[in-house]
Amino acid sequence: MTYNTAFRPYLAKRIEQIESADIVVGIPCYNNESTIAHVLKQVSKGLARHYKSARSVILLSDGGSTDDTREVAREEEIMPWQEKVVFIYRGVAGKGTALRAIFEAMDKLGARACAVVDADLRSITPDWIRYLLEPVLESDYQFVVPVYSRHKYDGTITNHIVYNLTRALYGKRIRQPIGGDFGLSRETITSYLKENVWVTDVARFGIDVWMTTHAITSGLRTCQANLGVKVHDPKDPASSLGPMFRQVVWTLFTLMEKNAEIWKKTQGSEPIETFGLTELIEPEPIEVNLDLLIYNYKLGFQHFGTLWKELLSPSCYDVLSRLASAENKEFHLPVDCWAKILYEFATTFHHWPTDRDKLIELMSPLYNGRVASFINQTAELNSWDAEKAIEEQAEVFEKEKSYLLKLWERETKETEERSILQKMLGGWRS
Repeated sequence: MTYNTAFRPYLAKRIEQIESADIVVGIPCYNNESTIAHVLKQVSKGLARHYKSARSVILLSDGGSTDDTREVAREEEIMPWQEKVVFIYRGVAGKGTALRAIFEAMDKLGARACAVVDADLRSITPDWIRYLLEPVLESDYQFVVPVYSRHKYDGTITNHIVYNLTRALYGKRIRQPIGGDFGLSRETITSYLKENVWVTDVARFGIDVWMTTHAITSGLRTCQANLGVKVHDPKDPASSLGPMFRQVVWTLFTLMEKNAEIWKKTQGSEPIETFGLTELIEPEPIEVNLDLLIYNYKLGFQHFGTLWKELLSPSCYDVLSRLASAENKEFHLPVDCWAKILYEFATTFHHWPTDRDKLIELMSPLYNGRVASFINQTAELNSWDAEKAIEEQAEVFEKEKSYLLKLWERETKETEERSILQKMLGGWRS
């Protein structure tokens, strides 16, 4: 069913009662009863400390939690001069629809600025609210993306896919394009609400990268806010990132098609202004299962090796073939090969309108392999030195962009060859 609003009657009534606001802080949530009170407390303190004279509204946009998230949020006390609204949104399940409800509310309230923070944060402080809002309120920025101090094995989808592609394609060194915590101007919210994405798969995990890409390609004034250490509910890339991986990569590739005429003309990259903290803080360590990552890769090669051979260049396939029998300590997928693999899959996604979901599934073991390779490469490095390796990786993606341009402009494969491969894909998991 298609909904023309994410409002349910309760939210519509509450917004009508509140009438207007200067600042809105949105917290999309789903089954976050263990962290929601802390996040709400820090948001309230931040608004009181830095924007006490402003009329502030805190919106908790819930996806129908089956735990006590909403009950805990309702019971948590905030400053008496602040408004709090806890509600269930309506529409496609996912963070995108939660944000749609927040954005619609901000638009109706006529607020000047909006901050959005995740509900599973354990490291949020009151100053996060200032860092996200101040560039909008004081420096006329329209979109603020976060920069975090993260452990070298946290944020693997960002580190090995999203940062590389966003930087190489669109020329902006936005370190955390899917960070989850943002500052937005009223103009940016209005621009987002006009787009027809709210009833699509983008309204799930893909919303963060869509917001960032739309801001860049629309020419919105964008900056970064250094928030310090991010501690949240971590996810092991070997076992728990499947849905997020599929939806983020799908969204990235779809946006590549939509914005091709923009990124084809973009050369190199440039840094963007960064506000917030200046000191460096070593984040908490995160446990990852290297053996399982490599097992996932090798199992993927057994299942999909024939398809990888057809989809990828001979030089890349030769590397993948050797890795299928490599010892765990010697497992290394070179960065230039990884860049070419992503570019080759993006091009295949572009040329073929069918079987796209299966193409994304074929990438998952390769992503596991690249993360495993990075773990081996940085095993003896702290997070700051590992960050240098991530920057070097992004530079390789920029260098290999000419390879992407050549692939993108080529004619599609001969009809007979393409038909055979699509038939193979169609038979997999059919």
